[in-house]
Amino acid sequence: MKKITVAIAGNPNSGKTSIFNMVTGTRQQVGNYPGVTVEKKEGLYTYKDYKIRFVDLPGTYSLSPYSTEELVARRFIIENRPDVVVDVVDCSNIERNLYLATQLMEMNVPMVLAFNMSDIAKRNGLQFDIASLAELLEVEIVPTVGNRAEGKNKLLDAIVKTAQKGRVTREHRVHFGPEIETELASIEELVTGLEPGLGQKYGSRWLALKLLEQDSEIIDKVHSKELKEAALKSVKHIRGVFKDEPEMLIADRRYGYISGACQETIKTTVEARHSKSDMIDAIVTNPFLGLPIFLLLMYIVFQLTFTIGGYPMGWLAGLFAWSANAITSLWPADTAQWLRSLLVDGIIGGVGGVMVFLPNILLLFLAIAVLEDTGYMARAAFIMDRIMHKIGLHGKSFIPMLIGFGCTVPAIMATRILENKRNRFTTILVLPLMSCGAKLTIYTLIIPVFFSPTWRGPMLWLIYLIGIGLAVVCIRILRVSLFKGETTPFVMELPPYRMPTLKAISLHTWHRGWIYLKKAGTVILLISILLWVGMNYPKPKAESLKGLNSHQVRQKEISNSVVGRIGKFIEPAIKPLGFDWRIGTALIGATAAKEVFVSQMAIVYAAQDSGESHQSLSEKLRANYSPLVGFCVCLFCLIYAPCVVTVVMAKSEMNSWFWAGFQFFGLTVLAYVITLIVYQAGSLFAGY
Repeated sequence: MKKITVAIAGNPNSGKTSIFNMVTGTRQQVGNYPGVTVEKKEGLYTYKDYKIRFVDLPGTYSLSPYSTEELVARRFIIENRPDVVVDVVDCSNIERNLYLATQLMEMNVPMVLAFNMSDIAKRNGLQFDIASLAELLEVEIVPTVGNRAEGKNKLLDAIVKTAQKGRVTREHRVHFGPEIETELASIEELVTGLEPGLGQKYGSRWLALKLLEQDSEIIDKVHSKELKEAALKSVKHIRGVFKDEPEMLIADRRYGYISGACQETIKTTVEARHSKSDMIDAIVTNPFLGLPIFLLLMYIVFQLTFTIGGYPMGWLAGLFAWSANAITSLWPADTAQWLRSLLVDGIIGGVGGVMVFLPNILLLFLAIAVLEDTGYMARAAFIMDRIMHKIGLHGKSFIPMLIGFGCTVPAIMATRILENKRNRFTTILVLPLMSCGAKLTIYTLIIPVFFSPTWRGPMLWLIYLIGIGLAVVCIRILRVSLFKGETTPFVMELPPYRMPTLKAISLHTWHRGWIYLKKAGTVILLISILLWVGMNYPKPKAESLKGLNSHQVRQKEISNSVVGRIGKFIEPAIKPLGFDWRIGTALIGATAAKEVFVSQMAIVYAAQDSGESHQSLSEKLRANYSPLVGFCVCLFCLIYAPCVVTVVMAKSEMNSWFWAGFQFFGLTVLAYVITLIVYQAGSLFAGY
């Protein structure tokens, strides 16, 4: 006869003793755990072909080492490694009771949840979707009424089934937010290298988590001084950013995980935990109000980005214009004019053209950081969950999409939270449709040129909405064609609202802004120089320039240059979109980095004018293009091929050049078709 050891855990007053009595009857032994006065109860029960030994653990609210009971329970689970842990949950007080379950899940133990007092929960109006919740938590869940012996055989069946599976690594886990997850990953890596024995015994992630929580018992077991110092450094960093202890932040995230699971699987709840959060959530996650509130917040963010950002943007534009004029006026005549042109037209025109939009970028990142740190962005994902379910994905796919508003590369990396391959590939393929910070540079150049201040916020809002809408349509098409199959459910964590600290917001904003600055000082600088060279070389033969005035000479030089030849070659193909060769070559350059579009337009017009015009780039664009063309440029840039770095990252994450190429060329074709329809329809309507 096979033997199974089962540990029965649960909160005090959860009915744990009644469950223990139900499955053991009178066959019980009572004693004490070694070295402590805590009572130890054991019982035996024979069921089918199994002899099951039940151990009734002390009642605890958590597995943190604050009491003897908590230490005893945790040590038994770690040291004795029971085949199954039955966590008895008072399901009439579900959210508080599930906190212990999250900690058991983190220990990756084989677990069954006994939803005890299910009769009381039913009387209180709670309706559980047991199947969905079991799938979300990856455990067997059995409704029971211990004092009436209801659910006994189902519980025993679940225990046997779980024991047969053994220890299986869970796909779903609590995500503690980017800041804490980054520190966890670094500690986990050190655990693997410096304390492999402990890592194997406890699990490297669980050990790293305990070190972040400053668990004294675990710290005493660690011998590596380097690991202890690294953990302490991480604790200080998190404490400095959030002005709170890591342990409290981690607890909040666990409750957020529970709250998200309950929101998805319980129709009514009497839980009053985080009452302020719940009151706010009743409005912001309301099925009817949630989406309009999200759209309104985004609209306000975009409107403020232009309204407030317009002032420092003007100051920066003036600074770069003054610098260019100063160099031009002070430069000796007939002395290395090519170098003057490189500095003024290439570097200042190219890099400066991108740097001008830094205030707008920082303002958008600041707003997103505030929404993230308050806990609202998690609600945005929850709101979108209803829509995502209908198109074949889970709301958790919207989290990488939100990250994509900053940069597509980390957004692709964030899809690692999606274990289902079909969901993950689908999400990666549509992520470039989210308007990243680089695309924002293009929008902030084009929109103010062609639209009045009143319309700038709405136009930017519309572009972002078009991207989200197209992503939704593409997801649906991919899920019914190339990536058929059922969607794996996930828990949508809803952390309680927090007042963000100035340091945390500043760090997140500066980090993203620094990436933008670094790109401007490296990639954009290099490409600007290469574009300047491409605009000025090769030079036409001297005899072909005879009899031409300076303006005609410059036009001849541009037509003969590498960029000019490429632009003239592709112009017939893009003319139906309303684009000329200048826009065409800028779009090609922007495949290296989207900000290059702005740099190249600045360089092209600076090269064309050859210092003869004092018009700004905005004035030149307004003089040469219509608002319809401006909108089509934004639309095409929103949709077409992602930048080279994104392509490489997509290949790496999907392990396939085919899918990376499919994304690159598929989005370009989609951009061409949609822009063609919009421009031709707009031209017909407006009579262009």
